Amino acid sequence: MKITHVTTRVLRTPADNPLVVGLPVPTDTREFVTLELGTDQGLVGVGLTFFGGALTAALKVAVDTLVGLIVGDDPTQTEAIAAKLRRAAGSSGPGGIFTLALSAIDTACWDIRGKAQGQSVCALLGGLRDRVPAYASGALLRPHPVDYLAKAGPRLRDMGFKQMKMQCGSEPSVAASIERVRIVRDAIGTDVDLMCDINQLWSVNHAIEVGRRIEPYHLYWLEDPVAHDDYAGLARVADALTTPIAAGEYHYGVVPFRHMLEARSIDVVMIDLLRVGGITQWMKVAGMAEAFNLPVVSHLVPEIHVHLVAAIPNGLTVEYMPWTLGLFAETPALDGGQLVVPKRPGLGLAFDAAAIKRYQVG
Repeated sequence: MKITHVTTRVLRTPADNPLVVGLPVPTDTREFVTLELGTDQGLVGVGLTFFGGALTAALKVAVDTLVGLIVGDDPTQTEAIAAKLRRAAGSSGPGGIFTLALSAIDTACWDIRGKAQGQSVCALLGGLRDRVPAYASGALLRPHPVDYLAKAGPRLRDMGFKQMKMQCGSEPSVAASIERVRIVRDAIGTDVDLMCDINQLWSVNHAIEVGRRIEPYHLYWLEDPVAHDDYAGLARVADALTTPIAAGEYHYGVVPFRHMLEARSIDVVMIDLLRVGGITQWMKVAGMAEAFNLPVVSHLVPEIHVHLVAAIPNGLTVEYMPWTLGLFAETPALDGGQLVVPKRPGLGLAFDAAAIKRYQVG
């Protein structure tokens, strides 16, 4: 089998979240680079990448340039393709645009690989389960007032979510942070797993102080409380608290996860498919985490991550952040707070023609 043709697009969508109800619709947008990788056997693999900001056009150029180097290659040889593109990119990796572009290509190759073998990507990777827990994300954000959170949490629970994530980090005082967590916990009850994302906004000492004082509310994890590359600081926080610490979404490639694991910085390993370099590299990090007896969770892109988290023994839960769901004609079913792995070969995904027509740029 050989790669014979490629289609890339930039899609610009509204920056909304269907899990957010009753608040003004945001006026900003999100931009995605989509990839369709065609072969001489008629199989087409899909991938996508994004990172926000003003460099989407440069990201598309990176995808176009890299994928042009593998026309004529066998897309099922994912390690060979990744190695070839790393060599071609020279010193531009492993972070930033190169890795984001590689991720789209690697994902499309795995989609083709599954279609060629008549199996889902989940089955190719081990096929441990046919569904995995998913947590509602992006609905309890930092700017949302606490009275909204008190109503939104129960609404998510009534939708079937047994896990959900809120944000803290910009409160004017320690007391305000504690109150924010208390209000959500009281609203949703004790039977729902509650996570809290800080997005690197706290210092180490502040994280320890607040973390200790919110322990009575039994967070499922506290996410990125301090700078992502402060491995020693993260380790201090993790050691001081009984609440599990999650981090990893900001890391590019495989190596930073080794540093984080060796430093005992975290209790829950969060892997971003796009920043790690695609499915091939994602699975390597998951294997490292398993060797350290740690669970793995995903970041964004639930329609692809469901295959990965379901395939591995230490897969814990999938972040249900529905930013990309509208790009596809059909997406994994959400059933009782769990995402169901598609049974169709490959990723079981195809870009929605109507969405392409509506959102394509240029």
